[in-house]
Amino acid sequence: MDASNPELPRAGRIAAGMLLLVVAAAGTAAVRNSELPINVEAASTDFDYKNNSLVFKRVRITQGDMQVDAEEARATGLNFENSEWQLTGDVRILVPDGSLSSNEATVTFRDNQILRAVIVGKPASFEQKLRKSQQLARGRASTITYDVKASTVQLNGDAWLTDGQNQIEGATLIYDIGQQRVAANPNATTPGGVKITINPKTTTKPATTTTTPETPPKDPQTPRQDPAP
Repeated sequence: MDASNPELPRAGRIAAGMLLLVVAAAGTAAVRNSELPINVEAASTDFDYKNNSLVFKRVRITQGDMQVDAEEARATGLNFENSEWQLTGDVRILVPDGSLSSNEATVTFRDNQILRAVIVGKPASFEQKLRKSQQLARGRASTITYDVKASTVQLNGDAWLTDGQNQIEGATLIYDIGQQRVAANPNATTPGGVKITINPKTTTKPATTTTTPETPPKDPQTPRQDPAP
């Protein structure tokens, strides 16, 4: 980024703020839900005990206010203390005030909570309602990785973020929750790899109407009467 442009750090803070809201919501849900039961619903299931493999059709996984939906899920075990789930077909992960959507996802469970979620799509996307401004923050990329343990969110491949007004684009966008820092295209050397668009706020002035004073109606003319002879 060009350090001479004072708007670029501000745009970085905008992108960081958007990601902070999305990731903080998901992280809070994971911590709060770790002791809640995990419910799995499906249209059909196929258990392979010999190979410790499970296949679910039209599956829904819920834990507290977190929900995962997919057309198909393959898991290495039903024990959420240590299992991995491969989700395909209209994948949707709901978090407080937002959601992530993709064609494919890999969700890793450790200690009865999500350790990592990697969503892949054309593109993978998320949206989050910003509580302060009530605007809709949105992002998309070829791959979005939420790593709970590392406390980072990484968007790879034509990554794009907007808070409803401003936006930032790059090949890779990484947000570190602990450091409250966003990095765009780290270690890149090619100029022009990061694009930031800052749209000025516009205020709509109330329309003014000019009223023309009404012209008083003319007095009706009195018919002329000739004097009597």
